[in-house]
Amino acid sequence: MFELPPFAETDSFQQLLDQLRHSSSDLNATDAWPAQQLHGMSEAGVLGWLIPDEFGGGNVSTAELTLGYEHLAAACLASTFVLTQRNAAIQRIVRSENEELKKELLPELATDSLFATVGISHLTTSRQHLSTPAVTAEKLDAGYILNGEVPWVTGADKADIIVCGGTLEDGTQILVAMETCTEGIEIASAVPLMALNSSRTATVRLTNVFVSLEFLLHGPVENVMKQTGGGAGSYTTSALAVGHAANAITLLRNEADRRLELTEILQPFADEHASISADLALAAADTSDAPSHLSAETMRQRSNSLALRASQAALAASKGAGFVASHPASRLVAEAMFFLVWSCPQPVVLGNLRELACAGTSEL
Repeated sequence: MFELPPFAETDSFQQLLDQLRHSSSDLNATDAWPAQQLHGMSEAGVLGWLIPDEFGGGNVSTAELTLGYEHLAAACLASTFVLTQRNAAIQRIVRSENEELKKELLPELATDSLFATVGISHLTTSRQHLSTPAVTAEKLDAGYILNGEVPWVTGADKADIIVCGGTLEDGTQILVAMETCTEGIEIASAVPLMALNSSRTATVRLTNVFVSLEFLLHGPVENVMKQTGGGAGSYTTSALAVGHAANAITLLRNEADRRLELTEILQPFADEHASISADLALAAADTSDAPSHLSAETMRQRSNSLALRASQAALAASKGAGFVASHPASRLVAEAMFFLVWSCPQPVVLGNLRELACAGTSEL
């Protein structure tokens, strides 16, 4: 695995990784929520990674963040995924010109005293086929009225703030930091998922929800997501897939220690992981002019492929025991399926489908 960035070479971060490894199976329960894991991240300074120093954060670089995600995901994918959705909200707050709101929210978000998440998938990948926007926004003198459904909100029933997008009649869009206690917000029950149920992902319904200008983060502008960074298929999603693959390869290595015939299976996976991890670190260090083989889409397709194949290899090597629901291999296989649908641009989907159809990996 690639060397940890300097900020992570601390006892507190190593202790956090140990905690995440030992508690990851606890998050399989349908009513679970990674509160303990998020508190551990707070204690280790992880929750401040994207927050500027002036607000009590650590303000790490994109390359350091990507490597940090990779190591956290190798320890516990569920809690790391929740962290990425929290950080996606923080990213939009940090990049806002609303200085007063930043002063109010960011110091608390640097710890686990406040939880924020995002409701923006309807602006990137979800429900793009609809003739009318999933969430509409109407401008008033003092703010905006939001109506519609926000799909795929992670930790919705645990959130204090949801960074949510809406589309105005003229097609421009806004992002707001919406308090979940606001009248007109209805949080549905968490959707039962194939895996990662502890993310408590749910739909949020908005009925005449008034959000004052004090909570406006961005807009109104055309395609607000391009103004705020991130989005589908970023290096973050690849980092989690690579970390997940590392977890599966570790399980495969444990089986190979007992059965030498598995060594010839283990080594190609280990080599491929090392190559992708190194390329991901290189790409994240300089995203401005990455060559085609290091593009976000190419890295995501390679990372998806490795996560899928390594988890299935770990299951096969574990034999019948791995098919028991409580076995780590069973969980890893189910979790790997997540990367086929989470924030996955169409070229990546098609590339992975071609590979599954035995057509080989095509150029993106």
